[in-house]
Amino acid sequence: MATADRDRTRPALELDRTNTILYCRDWQATVSFYRDDLELRAVHVTDWFVEFELTNDAYLSVADSSRATIDHAQGQGITLSWRVADVSAARRRLIERGLEPSDERTVWGATVCYLLDPEGHRIELWTDS
Repeated sequence: MATADRDRTRPALELDRTNTILYCRDWQATVSFYRDDLELRAVHVTDWFVEFELTNDAYLSVADSSRATIDHAQGQGITLSWRVADVSAARRRLIERGLEPSDERTVWGATVCYLLDPEGHRIELWTDS
């Protein structure tokens, strides 16, 4: 089919579920961080791969890079950006759990703070200001 004949009113892909997979060198610590520190619900668990539910149709998986065909990225070039109801409250809860989120700041009209997982992946928590 010629490019000009394609229906441009619809996206090329119609997604109904997303899953971001982080390939990790320090797999056990990273799984513990998402499961225990952030209290995300694990919905699929194997001895080298854990899938966490973020929302009804968005998931985050942590894979042991030593058991996968894709290598770890050491957190380079990856930011998980999650909108939360209240950044200040989320930040306080993280601090109460012994985590070290950044100070809050305003970026593009949103209030944000950042946190790194054990692998170095950046997590951005934000709320519309």
